[in-house]
Formats: sequence, C-alpha cells, structure tokens
Amino acid sequence: SARARKAHMWKFAGAATLAGATAYGVYAYNSTPGKKKEVPKIIISGGPGSGKGTQCEKLVEKYGIKHISTGDALRHHVKTGTALGKEAKSFMERGDLVPDELVIGICKAEMETPEAKQNGWLLDGMPRTKKQCDALEDMQLVPNLFLLLEVPDSVMMERACGRRQDPVTRKIYHIKYKPAPTDEIAKRLIIRSDDTVEKMTNRITQYHKNISAVSGSYQDKIVTVDGNRAPTDVFPDVCNAIDKSLSA
Repeated sequence: SARARKAHMWKFAGAATLAGATAYGVYAYNSTPGKKKEVPKIIISGGPGSGKGTQCEKLVEKYGIKHISTGDALRHHVKTGTALGKEAKSFMERGDLVPDELVIGICKAEMETPEAKQNGWLLDGMPRTKKQCDALEDMQLVPNLFLLLEVPDSVMMERACGRRQDPVTRKIYHIKYKPAPTDEIAKRLIIRSDDTVEKMTNRITQYHKNISAVSGSYQDKIVTVDGNRAPTDVFPDVCNAIDKSLSA
C-alpha cells in the first residue's frame, strides 16, 4: 500500500542518515529529531611532557575535531618572524609564560574558524592562567570537558628532554619512546628550544603555580586521567571521558 511504501522510505532514509553520521565520525546530532547535539569542546591540560600532543593526534583522528595548539602556533610565529612572534620570543626562550594577550589573540582566531565551529575544538596549551580562563568565558568559548593528564614531574622531565621534532611535518618523536621511523627523518630532527632541563624546570614550576586556579574554573567539568602509562592505555580513558561529556 501507499502507506507501507512511505513507511519503508522513512525507515531507509533514517538508516542512511545514521550510517552517514557514523562514517563521518563527528558528533553533530542526537537521536531527538530537530535537536542539535553538542560538538566536542575540549580543553586538554597537563604539565609539559604529560602526553597532551600524543593524545591530541589520536583524538583528531577519531573525532575529526580541530586541534588548537597555542604552543605550535606561537613557535610558528617566532620562526616566521611575525610581530607577535618577536614579542613572544623572549618569553619562550626563558621558559616563561607568554603574556595572556598574545595567547588569547591566537586562540580566538583559531576557534572562530568554520572547521572549529562545525566539528568542535580541542584546545591544547591554554588556558594556563585564571585570566585566560576568564577571557575564554568572555568570548563564550566554554568547554564541555576539561581533561587533566596527571604525570609525575620526573617523568615529564624525561619525556620532554628526549623529545625531537620534525621541522617538515612538525611531528614529535622521542629518542627512547618513539624513535623516528626512517634515517632520513632522524637526520633532520631538531630539539625544541623549550625542551631543555633548565627551561623544563621553570616550565614545570610555572605549571604547578597556575594549575589550581585553572582547574578551579572548570570544577564541574574536570576529569583527571593517569597519564603515567603508555599512550595506548591512556587513550581509552580519554575517549570515555569525552563520550560521557557529550551524552550528558
């Protein structure tokens, strides 16, 4: 009958929509017709060398979200010699925190891109001060999850001081835990200017000085994950926290 054919068409269309959403891999809608579901809005925090970068790579691949790394953006500005880069350079060379105004400016531009608005964002490297938390709130950039990776200071030091970066792909490797896959890549790897013992000591001190104020701003959205494990063991816990925050 006409009614049966129409019901069959609706059933087929619904299945196709569900399959399409699953294949796309980005949270866009929930099961309630006409109601949008929250896209991921995640702040990932942790000390230098806590494994944020590794988890971010995996999360971008799984969820399709835009990774916003203020550290990478600042290093790019320094390397290309922009006005912002010149201003930030002296702070970064000492291992000090870059002034809030510079970091907030970069962050705002990245979070207003169509990709971030549509697919959600993963903020890495900010906020690091209470002022930055307040600035995000003023811009109505409120996360649905604050993910904190906890790692002992000694482990962070070992991880960071053994890090090497590929200047071509900007991928991070480690002389002990994640060696370069080929000799060609190994030969061109560089040590980032802030991955020295002296600067790491300062960076870890700065991190501990500010983390209480930062995490306190997101007390109702914070999930702490033990980052002192292999990245593949940490990742399921991270994904579980994200999935729960989106279904809340």
